Amino acid sequence: MNAESSEFLVVGAHAVMFHTAPRFTKDLDIWIHPTSGNAEKVLRALARFGAPASELTIEDLTSPGTIFMMGIPPNRIDILTTLDGLDFESAWKDRVRTTYGGVAISLLSIDHLIVNKRTVGRAQDLVDVESLERARESMSRG
Repeated sequence: MNAESSEFLVVGAHAVMFHTAPRFTKDLDIWIHPTSGNAEKVLRALARFGAPASELTIEDLTSPGTIFMMGIPPNRIDILTTLDGLDFESAWKDRVRTTYGGVAISLLSIDHLIVNKRTVGRAQDLVDVESLERARESMSRG
């Protein structure tokens, strides 16, 4: 996705683990900017990757609520067009940039993660909120 200069954020458990501590997850969640131009880039990136995305369209990647899944847990990748409680532009401006295995990635900020996890409200999300709030407090104390 970097090779196509697409706008995406690593979200979900992998973003939580970046800000807190390792835990089990069954997938990698990637939130894409759901614009036509970005959708074209994402489709090209998926084709380069060899993803089974021949049926996926620009309309799919610009429609709210689309989730494209590839792979099998625990190695599944989910491409999302919507994240509960958030808008992409705001999250993108506040993203955290880092590298993983030599690859540049952008992750959802701790504040945006807390909003999303609270909005979703499942048991694991609320556990994540507690961990994220502790991490944020620890960071603010320096």
